[in-house]
Amino acid sequence: MYIQTERLNITAFNQENYIKVSETYSIRNHIINYLDKLKGEPELLGWGAWFVTLTDNHQIIGDIGYKGKPNQGIVEVGFGLIPEMHNKGIATESVGAIIEWALSSKKVQKIVAECLNDNIPSIRVLEKLNFTRTGIENGMINWELVKDQSLHSH
Repeated sequence: MYIQTERLNITAFNQENYIKVSETYSIRNHIINYLDKLKGEPELLGWGAWFVTLTDNHQIIGDIGYKGKPNQGIVEVGFGLIPEMHNKGIATESVGAIIEWALSSKKVQKIVAECLNDNIPSIRVLEKLNFTRTGIENGMINWELVKDQSLHSH
């Protein structure tokens, strides 16, 4: 399962591809946990971690994705790219693509996110993708994007 954008290939992690990815990219705990759950729950595919690769040189530059399947129409998105890729529109492009993918599902009505209140790059990405701030809790800004007000206003 993958999505292609202008500059990126975004591929859902699975049991087959993560070994190859781990040769050049540090596989963090949230990815391992997702892959463990995926073994017993194949329908989780896509609702966990995806890796982001530059189309031109096939470098893996980060991982993005969801923190589980839709629950009452809601999924939580998260993203992290290597520092060299910050301020290039890559996060906006990659997260925008998986948001569009999720919103095309009848199971998703709202996407939520959170980031540290001083994480300016993440704040900029979420603002560009039309997320709305819903509050601040424990130093984290909470965000949401409701299906009807999403990407169509670009």
